[in-house]
Amino acid sequence: MERLRRQAVRGTREDPANRYDRIRVERDAQAVGDLPDEQGSTPTLLYRDASRGVLAENNSPDIPFQFSVNPYRGCEHGCIYCYARPTHEYLSFSAGLDFERRILVKSAAPELLRKAFMSPRWQPQTVALSGNTDCYQPVERQLRITRRILEVFREFRNPVSVVTKSALVGRDVDILADLAAHGAVEVMLSLTTLDVDLARRMEPWAAPPRSRLGTVRALSAAGIPTGVIIAPVIPGLNDEEIPRIVAAAAAAGARSVSWQLLRLPSPVDELFAGWLAAHFPDRRERVLGRLRACRGGELTDARFGHRLRGQGVYVEQIRALFEVSARRHRLDRPLPPLNTAAFRRPLRSGEQLRLC
Repeated sequence: MERLRRQAVRGTREDPANRYDRIRVERDAQAVGDLPDEQGSTPTLLYRDASRGVLAENNSPDIPFQFSVNPYRGCEHGCIYCYARPTHEYLSFSAGLDFERRILVKSAAPELLRKAFMSPRWQPQTVALSGNTDCYQPVERQLRITRRILEVFREFRNPVSVVTKSALVGRDVDILADLAAHGAVEVMLSLTTLDVDLARRMEPWAAPPRSRLGTVRALSAAGIPTGVIIAPVIPGLNDEEIPRIVAAAAAAGARSVSWQLLRLPSPVDELFAGWLAAHFPDRRERVLGRLRACRGGELTDARFGHRLRGQGVYVEQIRALFEVSARRHRLDRPLPPLNTAAFRRPLRSGEQLRLC
Protein backbone atom coordinates (compact mmCIF):
# COMPACT_ATOMS: atom_id res chain seq x y z
CA MET A 1 0.00 0.00 0.00
CA GLU A 2 1.26 3.48 -0.87
CA ARG A 3 0.11 6.91 0.28
CA LEU A 4 -0.33 10.00 -1.87
CA ARG A 5 -0.99 13.35 -0.20
CA ARG A 6 -3.83 15.30 -1.81
CA GLN A 7 -5.51 18.58 -1.07
CA ALA A 8 -8.60 18.57 1.11
CA VAL A 9 -10.91 18.99 -1.92
CA ARG A 10 -13.00 15.85 -2.47
CA GLY A 11 -16.23 15.09 -4.24
CA THR A 12 -17.77 14.11 -0.91
CA ARG A 13 -16.70 14.03 2.72
CA GLU A 14 -19.36 11.45 3.55
CA ASP A 15 -18.46 7.88 4.48
CA PRO A 16 -21.78 5.98 4.38
CA ALA A 17 -22.10 2.49 5.83
CA ASN A 18 -21.36 -0.37 3.47
CA ARG A 19 -24.64 -2.14 2.66
CA TYR A 20 -22.94 -5.54 2.55
CA ASP A 21 -21.07 -5.35 5.85
CA ARG A 22 -22.90 -6.73 8.88
CA ILE A 23 -20.61 -4.89 11.27
CA ARG A 24 -20.07 -1.14 11.11
CA VAL A 25 -16.93 0.18 12.81
CA GLU A 26 -16.86 3.84 13.82
CA ARG A 27 -13.19 4.78 13.88
CA ASP A 28 -11.54 7.42 16.02
CA ALA A 29 -9.81 9.91 13.71
CA GLN A 30 -7.12 10.54 16.33
CA ALA A 31 -6.25 6.86 16.41
CA VAL A 32 -6.09 6.21 12.67
CA GLY A 33 -3.38 7.94 10.68
CA ASP A 34 -5.11 7.76 7.29
CA LEU A 35 -8.18 9.75 8.36
CA PRO A 36 -8.46 13.54 7.99
CA ASP A 37 -5.79 15.47 9.92
CA GLU A 38 -6.14 18.87 11.55
CA GLN A 39 -5.99 20.61 8.15
CA GLY A 40 -8.81 18.42 6.86
CA SER A 41 -6.64 16.66 4.26
CA THR A 42 -7.24 13.03 3.35
CA PRO A 43 -4.37 11.08 1.79
CA THR A 44 -5.00 8.88 -1.21
CA LEU A 45 -4.13 5.25 -0.52
CA LEU A 46 -3.04 2.90 -3.30
CA TYR A 47 -3.56 -0.86 -2.94
CA ARG A 48 -2.19 -3.60 -5.13
CA ASP A 49 -4.94 -5.50 -6.98
CA ALA A 50 -3.89 -9.13 -7.38
CA SER A 51 -6.58 -10.08 -9.92
CA ARG A 52 -5.53 -12.96 -12.17
CA GLY A 53 -7.51 -11.70 -15.15
CA VAL A 54 -7.99 -8.26 -16.65
CA LEU A 55 -10.84 -8.60 -19.16
CA ALA A 56 -14.21 -7.94 -17.51
CA GLU A 57 -17.17 -9.40 -19.41
CA ASN A 58 -20.34 -7.37 -19.79
CA ASN A 59 -23.83 -8.84 -20.16
CA SER A 60 -25.84 -5.61 -20.20
CA PRO A 61 -27.82 -4.95 -23.41
CA ASP A 62 -27.46 -1.20 -22.75
CA ILE A 63 -23.69 -1.26 -23.32
CA PRO A 64 -22.24 -1.83 -26.83
CA PHE A 65 -19.24 -3.95 -25.86
CA GLN A 66 -18.63 -7.39 -24.40
CA PHE A 67 -15.25 -6.85 -22.72
CA SER A 68 -13.61 -3.99 -20.88
CA VAL A 69 -10.31 -3.31 -19.12
CA ASN A 70 -10.19 -1.25 -15.93
CA PRO A 71 -6.64 -0.55 -14.68
CA TYR A 72 -7.96 1.03 -11.47
CA ARG A 73 -10.79 0.36 -9.04
CA GLY A 74 -12.05 3.47 -7.33
CA CYS A 75 -11.42 6.90 -8.87
CA GLU A 76 -9.67 9.95 -7.51
CA HIS A 77 -11.54 12.27 -9.85
CA GLY A 78 -14.21 12.28 -7.14
CA CYS A 79 -17.21 12.91 -9.40
CA ILE A 80 -20.15 13.03 -7.03
CA TYR A 81 -22.54 11.45 -9.55
CA CYS A 82 -20.34 8.47 -10.52
CA TYR A 83 -22.41 5.33 -11.10
CA ALA A 84 -19.34 3.18 -10.27
CA ARG A 85 -19.25 4.25 -6.62
CA PRO A 86 -21.33 1.26 -5.40
CA THR A 87 -18.76 -1.20 -6.79
CA HIS A 88 -16.38 -0.14 -4.02
CA GLU A 89 -18.76 -1.69 -1.52
CA TYR A 90 -17.86 -5.13 -2.93
CA LEU A 91 -14.34 -4.47 -1.59
CA SER A 92 -15.63 -3.68 1.94
CA PHE A 93 -15.05 0.04 1.35
CA SER A 94 -17.65 2.82 1.22
CA ALA A 95 -19.13 4.34 -1.91
CA GLY A 96 -18.37 7.78 -0.51
CA LEU A 97 -14.95 9.06 0.48
CA ASP A 98 -13.37 5.60 0.26
CA PHE A 99 -14.18 5.44 -3.46
CA GLU A 100 -12.11 8.58 -4.04
CA ARG A 101 -9.16 7.84 -1.81
CA ARG A 102 -8.73 4.06 -1.65
CA ILE A 103 -7.62 3.14 -5.15
CA LEU A 104 -6.83 -0.44 -6.21
CA VAL A 105 -4.12 -0.62 -8.84
CA LYS A 106 -3.82 -3.46 -11.35
CA SER A 107 -0.08 -3.26 -11.91
CA ALA A 108 -0.02 -6.51 -13.91
CA ALA A 109 -2.87 -5.48 -16.23
CA PRO A 110 -0.70 -5.07 -19.37
CA GLU A 111 0.87 -8.51 -18.94
CA LEU A 112 -2.52 -10.11 -18.25
CA LEU A 113 -4.00 -8.46 -21.33
CA ARG A 114 -1.16 -9.69 -23.50
CA LYS A 115 -1.67 -13.21 -22.19
CA ALA A 116 -5.38 -13.02 -23.02
CA PHE A 117 -4.73 -11.80 -26.57
CA MET A 118 -2.14 -14.52 -27.15
CA SER A 119 -4.70 -17.20 -26.32
CA PRO A 120 -6.17 -18.94 -29.41
CA ARG A 121 -9.55 -18.59 -27.70
CA TRP A 122 -9.47 -14.81 -28.08
CA GLN A 123 -11.53 -13.59 -31.02
CA PRO A 124 -10.53 -10.02 -31.99
CA GLN A 125 -13.21 -7.52 -31.01
CA THR A 126 -13.47 -4.01 -29.60
CA VAL A 127 -12.51 -3.72 -25.93
CA ALA A 128 -13.60 -0.75 -23.81
CA LEU A 129 -10.99 1.13 -21.79
CA SER A 130 -12.48 1.77 -19.26
CA GLY A 131 -15.97 0.48 -18.64
CA ASN A 132 -16.13 1.42 -14.97
CA THR A 133 -13.66 3.92 -13.44
CA ASP A 134 -11.47 6.31 -15.42
CA CYS A 135 -8.31 4.80 -16.90
CA TYR A 136 -6.65 8.25 -16.90
CA GLN A 137 -7.23 9.31 -13.31
CA PRO A 138 -4.46 11.37 -11.63
CA VAL A 139 -2.29 8.48 -10.44
CA GLU A 140 -1.88 7.29 -14.05
CA ARG A 141 0.52 10.19 -14.60
CA GLN A 142 3.05 8.40 -12.39
CA LEU A 143 2.12 4.73 -12.83
CA ARG A 144 1.57 4.74 -16.64
CA ILE A 145 -0.40 1.48 -16.54
CA THR A 146 -2.92 2.68 -19.12
CA ARG A 147 -0.12 3.63 -21.50
CA ARG A 148 1.37 0.14 -21.17
CA ILE A 149 -2.08 -1.35 -21.83
CA LEU A 150 -2.39 0.73 -25.00
CA GLU A 151 1.01 -0.57 -26.09
CA VAL A 152 -0.45 -4.09 -25.91
CA PHE A 153 -3.42 -3.02 -28.04
CA ARG A 154 -0.97 -1.57 -30.55
CA GLU A 155 1.16 -4.72 -30.55
CA PHE A 156 -1.87 -6.88 -31.42
CA ARG A 157 -3.77 -4.19 -33.35
CA ASN A 158 -6.86 -5.12 -31.39
CA PRO A 159 -9.47 -2.34 -31.53
CA VAL A 160 -10.02 -0.31 -28.36
CA SER A 161 -12.60 2.29 -27.37
CA VAL A 162 -11.27 4.78 -24.80
CA VAL A 163 -13.62 6.78 -22.58
CA THR A 164 -12.21 9.38 -20.20
CA LYS A 165 -12.73 12.84 -18.74
CA SER A 166 -8.97 13.44 -18.44
CA ALA A 167 -6.70 15.52 -20.65
CA LEU A 168 -3.95 13.01 -19.88
CA VAL A 169 -5.13 10.85 -22.79
CA GLY A 170 -3.33 13.37 -25.00
CA ARG A 171 -0.02 12.08 -23.63
CA ASP A 172 -0.56 8.83 -25.55
CA VAL A 173 -1.33 10.38 -28.92
CA ASP A 174 1.58 8.48 -30.50
CA ILE A 175 0.12 5.07 -29.66
CA LEU A 176 -3.43 6.14 -30.47
CA ALA A 177 -2.35 7.48 -33.86
CA ASP A 178 -0.71 4.14 -34.70
CA LEU A 179 -3.93 2.32 -33.82
CA ALA A 180 -5.98 4.85 -35.79
CA ALA A 181 -3.96 4.01 -38.89
CA HIS A 182 -5.51 0.52 -38.72
CA GLY A 183 -9.02 1.74 -37.84
CA ALA A 184 -8.54 0.24 -34.39
CA VAL A 185 -9.23 3.07 -31.93
CA GLU A 186 -11.75 5.70 -30.94
CA VAL A 187 -11.65 8.16 -28.03
CA MET A 188 -14.67 9.67 -26.31
CA LEU A 189 -14.14 12.61 -23.94
CA SER A 190 -16.80 12.98 -21.27
CA LEU A 191 -17.81 16.64 -20.89
CA THR A 192 -20.45 17.47 -18.30
CA THR A 193 -20.38 21.26 -18.25
CA LEU A 194 -18.55 24.31 -19.57
CA ASP A 195 -19.02 26.08 -16.23
CA VAL A 196 -15.63 25.96 -14.50
CA ASP A 197 -17.08 26.49 -11.02
CA LEU A 198 -19.71 23.77 -11.45
CA ALA A 199 -17.08 21.36 -12.80
CA ARG A 200 -14.77 22.06 -9.86
CA ARG A 201 -17.53 21.30 -7.36
CA MET A 202 -18.95 18.29 -9.19
CA GLU A 203 -15.74 16.70 -10.57
CA PRO A 204 -12.99 18.11 -8.31
CA TRP A 205 -10.02 16.16 -9.68
CA ALA A 206 -11.10 15.83 -13.32
CA ALA A 207 -9.59 18.03 -16.04
CA PRO A 208 -11.22 21.47 -16.47
CA PRO A 209 -13.64 21.79 -19.42
CA ARG A 210 -11.20 23.86 -21.47
CA SER A 211 -8.47 21.22 -21.08
CA ARG A 212 -10.82 18.48 -22.27
CA LEU A 213 -11.78 20.48 -25.34
CA GLY A 214 -8.11 21.14 -26.03
CA THR A 215 -7.52 17.39 -25.89
CA VAL A 216 -10.36 16.79 -28.36
CA ARG A 217 -8.67 19.28 -30.68
CA ALA A 218 -5.23 17.63 -30.34
CA LEU A 219 -6.51 14.09 -30.88
CA SER A 220 -8.63 15.07 -33.85
CA ALA A 221 -5.69 16.89 -35.43
CA ALA A 222 -3.66 13.67 -35.11
CA GLY A 223 -6.28 11.75 -37.12
CA ILE A 224 -7.74 9.90 -34.14
CA PRO A 225 -11.55 9.47 -34.30
CA THR A 226 -12.72 11.53 -31.33
CA GLY A 227 -16.15 12.30 -29.93
CA VAL A 228 -17.74 13.95 -26.90
CA ILE A 229 -20.21 12.41 -24.45
CA ILE A 230 -22.36 14.86 -22.51
CA ALA A 231 -22.53 12.70 -19.43
CA PRO A 232 -24.31 12.86 -17.22
CA VAL A 233 -27.09 15.22 -18.20
CA ILE A 234 -28.56 16.45 -14.91
CA PRO A 235 -32.03 18.00 -15.29
CA GLY A 236 -32.15 21.43 -13.71
CA LEU A 237 -28.37 21.69 -13.39
CA ASN A 238 -26.59 21.31 -16.74
CA ASP A 239 -29.27 20.37 -19.29
CA GLU A 240 -29.58 23.95 -20.55
CA GLU A 241 -25.90 23.81 -21.53
CA ILE A 242 -26.43 21.10 -24.16
CA PRO A 243 -26.42 23.46 -27.20
CA ARG A 244 -23.27 25.24 -25.96
CA ILE A 245 -21.46 21.97 -25.24
CA VAL A 246 -22.32 20.58 -28.67
CA ALA A 247 -21.10 23.80 -30.32
CA ALA A 248 -17.86 23.70 -28.34
CA ALA A 249 -17.31 20.04 -29.27
CA ALA A 250 -17.79 20.84 -32.95
CA ALA A 251 -15.40 23.79 -32.76
CA ALA A 252 -12.78 21.52 -31.17
CA GLY A 253 -12.99 19.03 -34.03
CA ALA A 254 -15.13 16.30 -32.50
CA ARG A 255 -16.67 13.95 -35.08
CA SER A 256 -19.60 12.75 -32.96
CA VAL A 257 -21.53 13.69 -29.83
CA SER A 258 -23.86 11.70 -27.57
CA TRP A 259 -25.51 12.07 -24.16
CA GLN A 260 -26.55 10.06 -21.11
CA LEU A 261 -29.02 10.88 -18.38
CA LEU A 262 -27.81 10.88 -14.78
CA ARG A 263 -28.06 7.49 -13.03
CA LEU A 264 -28.24 7.36 -9.25
CA PRO A 265 -27.94 3.76 -8.01
CA SER A 266 -28.02 3.39 -4.24
CA PRO A 267 -26.23 4.85 -2.28
CA VAL A 268 -25.19 7.44 -4.91
CA ASP A 269 -28.70 8.87 -4.72
CA GLU A 270 -28.17 9.88 -1.08
CA LEU A 271 -24.64 11.15 -1.72
CA PHE A 272 -25.86 13.28 -4.63
CA ALA A 273 -28.81 14.68 -2.67
CA GLY A 274 -26.43 15.63 0.15
CA TRP A 275 -24.06 17.27 -2.32
CA LEU A 276 -26.90 19.33 -3.78
CA ALA A 277 -27.90 20.47 -0.30
CA ALA A 278 -24.32 21.59 0.41
CA HIS A 279 -23.53 23.28 -2.92
CA PHE A 280 -26.87 24.24 -4.50
CA PRO A 281 -29.50 24.31 -1.74
CA ASP A 282 -31.75 26.58 -3.79
CA ARG A 283 -31.82 24.11 -6.67
CA ARG A 284 -31.97 20.87 -4.69
CA GLU A 285 -35.70 20.22 -4.83
CA ARG A 286 -35.98 21.32 -8.46
CA VAL A 287 -33.17 18.98 -9.59
CA LEU A 288 -34.45 16.01 -7.59
CA GLY A 289 -38.01 16.68 -8.74
CA ARG A 290 -37.02 16.70 -12.40
CA LEU A 291 -34.98 13.53 -11.94
CA ARG A 292 -38.03 11.80 -10.48
CA ALA A 293 -40.06 13.01 -13.45
CA CYS A 294 -37.53 11.26 -15.71
CA ARG A 295 -37.52 8.04 -13.66
CA GLY A 296 -41.18 7.25 -13.10
CA GLY A 297 -41.32 9.05 -9.76
CA GLU A 298 -38.08 7.54 -8.39
CA LEU A 299 -34.51 8.80 -8.35
CA THR A 300 -33.26 5.70 -10.13
CA ASP A 301 -34.54 3.11 -12.57
CA ALA A 302 -32.27 0.08 -13.00
CA ARG A 303 -34.24 -1.50 -15.85
CA PHE A 304 -32.33 -2.22 -19.04
CA GLY A 305 -33.37 0.17 -21.78
CA HIS A 306 -34.37 2.86 -19.27
CA ARG A 307 -31.41 3.44 -16.95
CA LEU A 308 -29.29 5.45 -19.44
CA ARG A 309 -32.07 7.54 -21.04
CA GLY A 310 -35.11 7.62 -18.75
CA GLN A 311 -38.64 8.36 -19.88
CA GLY A 312 -41.33 11.01 -19.77
CA VAL A 313 -41.98 14.49 -21.14
CA TYR A 314 -38.88 16.07 -19.68
CA VAL A 315 -36.61 13.39 -21.19
CA GLU A 316 -38.23 13.99 -24.57
CA GLN A 317 -37.47 17.70 -24.23
CA ILE A 318 -33.82 16.95 -23.47
CA ARG A 319 -33.62 14.53 -26.38
CA ALA A 320 -35.14 17.06 -28.79
CA LEU A 321 -32.75 19.79 -27.63
CA PHE A 322 -29.79 17.46 -28.11
CA GLU A 323 -30.87 16.22 -31.54
CA VAL A 324 -31.44 19.72 -32.90
CA SER A 325 -28.04 20.84 -31.61
CA ALA A 326 -26.24 17.77 -32.97
CA ARG A 327 -27.82 18.13 -36.43
CA ARG A 328 -26.97 21.81 -36.55
CA HIS A 329 -23.28 21.03 -36.08
CA ARG A 330 -23.31 17.80 -38.13
CA LEU A 331 -22.42 15.64 -35.15
CA ASP A 332 -25.56 13.51 -35.26
CA ARG A 333 -23.88 10.30 -36.36
CA PRO A 334 -21.64 7.83 -34.51
CA LEU A 335 -17.92 7.44 -35.04
CA PRO A 336 -16.91 4.97 -37.78
CA PRO A 337 -17.03 1.30 -36.68
CA LEU A 338 -13.72 -0.11 -35.52
CA ASN A 339 -11.91 -2.70 -37.60
CA THR A 340 -10.60 -6.10 -36.47
CA ALA A 341 -9.02 -7.02 -39.81
CA ALA A 342 -5.52 -5.87 -38.78
CA PHE A 343 -5.41 -8.03 -35.65
CA ARG A 344 -2.24 -10.11 -35.34
CA ARG A 345 -0.48 -12.27 -32.79
CA PRO A 346 3.26 -11.77 -32.50
CA LEU A 347 5.40 -14.87 -32.83
CA ARG A 348 6.28 -16.52 -29.57
CA SER A 349 9.95 -16.89 -28.77
CA GLY A 350 11.38 -19.77 -30.84
CA GLU A 351 8.42 -19.95 -33.25
CA GLN A 352 8.94 -19.78 -37.00
CA LEU A 353 6.62 -18.90 -39.84
CA ARG A 354 5.25 -21.90 -41.73
CA LEU A 355 5.51 -22.08 -45.51
CA CYS A 356 2.48 -23.60 -47.21
